[in-house]
Order: sequence, then C-alpha cells, then structure tokens
Amino acid sequence: MKEEILDIEDVKLLVDQFYGKVRQDELLADIFNNVIQDRWPEHLDKMYRFWQTILLGERTYSGSPFVPHMKLPVEAMHFERWLKLFYETLEEHFVGPKAEEAKWRAERMAEMFQIKINYFKENPSSAIL
Repeated sequence: MKEEILDIEDVKLLVDQFYGKVRQDELLADIFNNVIQDRWPEHLDKMYRFWQTILLGERTYSGSPFVPHMKLPVEAMHFERWLKLFYETLEEHFVGPKAEEAKWRAERMAEMFQIKINYFKENPSSAIL
C-alpha cells in the first residue's frame, strides 16, 4: 500500500530504492559507481539529509549540491533516465503532496544541473561561485 512521505524512514526508503535502481541501470550505473566507488554509505546518508531538508523541512543538509556534479560526463539522456527512475520509485511507494513536491523538485534540479553542466563544458575556465 502506498503511503505519504511523512518522516525520515520514508525518505530513506525513497533514497535506498531509487539508488538501488540507479546502481543497476545500464545508462547510469557506471557513472555513479565510478564516481562514488566504495563510498555509497556516505553518499546515501548525504541524500537522506538532502531530501529530509527539502521534503520535511528538517534542516539536516548543508552544502552545495551542484559542485560534485559539475564535471560528470552526463547529457540530457542521463537526466531523463534519472528522472524516470526517480518518478518510478516515488510512484511505487508513495502518494500525496510530498511525493508530488519531490517530483517537482527533482525536475527543477535536473533542469538546473543540466544548464549549469552545459555552461561549464562550454566555458571551462569559468570559476564557480
């Protein structure tokens, strides 16, 4: 039965299930696994805190989410797949306003990351502020 996203345990379920798919995906797995390598527990913990802050309003994440992504070898198709898997995971487990907010936030994040990554590919000498 699908539930609403209400607490950190729900966020952990979302993150764990989503990244389980990413780690097996033929398009995304190599990119994520090559960058994260054996640091998956730390990455997942950071993602728990990120989505906990975004969806639950509990300020447990601090940092700049874009910087670690700016030099990834990704194109539009990677962002499309990332969103597809994220939506699938949400729709398998959750309903309600927080699930819809998660979709909206993921879309905005993918859009902004893609714009910024393309900018830095085209302007490699630009400094990030």
